[in-house]
Amino acid sequence: MQIKVGELKKLQETINYTARHDAVTKTLNGTAFAAAVEHYIDRRKRIATDAGGVMIAVVVDTLDEISRRYGPQWADTVMQSLAAIIQSSVRKGDLVARLATNELGVFLPGATVENAQDVGTRIRRRVAEASFSDEGTPMSIGIRLGGAVFEGPTDFNHIRQLADEMAMQRGGDSDEAIPMSRLPAA
Repeated sequence: MQIKVGELKKLQETINYTARHDAVTKTLNGTAFAAAVEHYIDRRKRIATDAGGVMIAVVVDTLDEISRRYGPQWADTVMQSLAAIIQSSVRKGDLVARLATNELGVFLPGATVENAQDVGTRIRRRVAEASFSDEGTPMSIGIRLGGAVFEGPTDFNHIRQLADEMAMQRGGDSDEAIPMSRLPAA
């Protein structure tokens, strides 16, 4: 009986992990990421000493082109690599998730704009240093970064929308600071 209970427990853990993580990147999926950010925001409402945070959107401009030219397996490989690069670029306790086919999100709880700029710079540098090629033909990986800083009450969708807007408007310049939008404090 104990063996069966242990097997069931392992199966339940596997099911829980699969339900919360993206199959390709092994990062949180959008639903789990949104729930974690909302939980942080709700906790901040009850604990006045908690700091705000920053969300960074990482949009891969060239993913559709890579998928069409090299095949969908290469698009998955690129997203896996980018997720690993991003996870190695963030601080302990930061969250990384796949939010869309071509988008990864990074949540930096308690971060300042300076912390977020440091993380963004590391991401850009490591992506630029990474080598992506198919049979010796180099692939160009174009990413856009944008961020949303919050200190007061807000919701996940508002933060994500602002981070996405910043990435799409001005987030492709690799030599400049990551464009950030600041939500008004309550």
